[in-house]
Amino acid sequence: MCNIFLDETKKVFNDVGAVIFFLLVPIFYPLLYSWIYDHEVVKEVPAVVVDDCHSFLSREFIRKCDACEGMKVVALATTVDEARRMQSEQLCHGIIHIPSDFAERINRGEQTTVTFFADMSGMLYYKGILISLTDVSLEMGREIQIKSLHKSTTRDEEVGSMPLKSEAVQLFNPQGGYSSFLLPAVLMLVIQQTLLLGIGLLAGTSRESKKQNNLVPVNLHYNGIFRYIWGKGLCYYAIYSIISLWVLVFVPRIFNLIQLASFPSLVAIVIPYLCACIFFGITLSCLVRYRENVILLTVFTSVPFLLLSGISWPESSMSGAWKGISYLFPSTFGINAYVKLNTLGASLEDVLFEFRALWLQALVYFFSACFVYANHVRRYKEQNKEWKELMDIKEEVQEIYLAEQQQANGDHPTE
Repeated sequence: MCNIFLDETKKVFNDVGAVIFFLLVPIFYPLLYSWIYDHEVVKEVPAVVVDDCHSFLSREFIRKCDACEGMKVVALATTVDEARRMQSEQLCHGIIHIPSDFAERINRGEQTTVTFFADMSGMLYYKGILISLTDVSLEMGREIQIKSLHKSTTRDEEVGSMPLKSEAVQLFNPQGGYSSFLLPAVLMLVIQQTLLLGIGLLAGTSRESKKQNNLVPVNLHYNGIFRYIWGKGLCYYAIYSIISLWVLVFVPRIFNLIQLASFPSLVAIVIPYLCACIFFGITLSCLVRYRENVILLTVFTSVPFLLLSGISWPESSMSGAWKGISYLFPSTFGINAYVKLNTLGASLEDVLFEFRALWLQALVYFFSACFVYANHVRRYKEQNKEWKELMDIKEEVQEIYLAEQQQANGDHPTE
């Protein structure tokens, strides 16, 4: 096992691709991702207004919209077609159309409508303008309602316009930041994906070798598939125990992300998560025949894994089949456990389901890795004479060693 550990460590640091996936990507990618979303909230999204009313109320509506931090009125267009041309030239990300009867309907006490055309090239653009328009319409509606009440005191006006006062508080993410929402899930996913890429790349390199074309090294040190899997797993675990500390502790601290998890609880989750990811990667590596295959098999799965985790799309809205598929991947339980511990302030007892599921996955994928590699060794033994010759040499060496031991003890070796 120690021989396999040392041999695999040499392979990792002698392979440029493995160094990139095991070291450079998990070190620099979280920094790049966190830096891109460091501003958390998109502000002052450019919008164009088409004002067909030209009244005091329409100009008041435009002024209040421009005062919101979520959007900025960059131009006034005469027609909707002109505004669309400006949108096609990327001068704005939304169009607000105020109808000609806007003030007339309000003065008659009727309901009016403001139309919003959204640029869906970015969801955050749509969100910024829509929230600003909603806030302005609610505020103006309240002011209009107060004027129509003719109450004697300010308190009467407040109660009449808003009988039930509500206040929204966003727990654990008060600023509504995109980085605080998404990055914890991405950081856990980076660990799994880079492990799959690195392990698959090394497996493809072994199978491309003209000398042996196999996953298990043909040498006299080979002594059982369990020891082989443990040796490889310890190599990857030793590397990623340090990488995980950087990704899950230091990167969030550098960018002032929410960190509520205690270090012992975090370690308790990371250990089974790494084991599950490592044995999952070793199991999948049997599918890789060439180095390039691992890119095709792994890279495109990052977004589906993120969706299946239940972070960007709620798990309650998934069908039973998709939930069952999501339970096959360590990232599902690892992401949920990390978000609950680090962002929501949960304790280890609150994530016992994810904790047990990760250990179960580690156990299942360990035996699956042993099975696929043992099957590969069996087929290799049947097809390759080199293995048989080495095993014969190993038996002769063992017999000579035993004979020398018996002679040293004063015993006569048996025929």
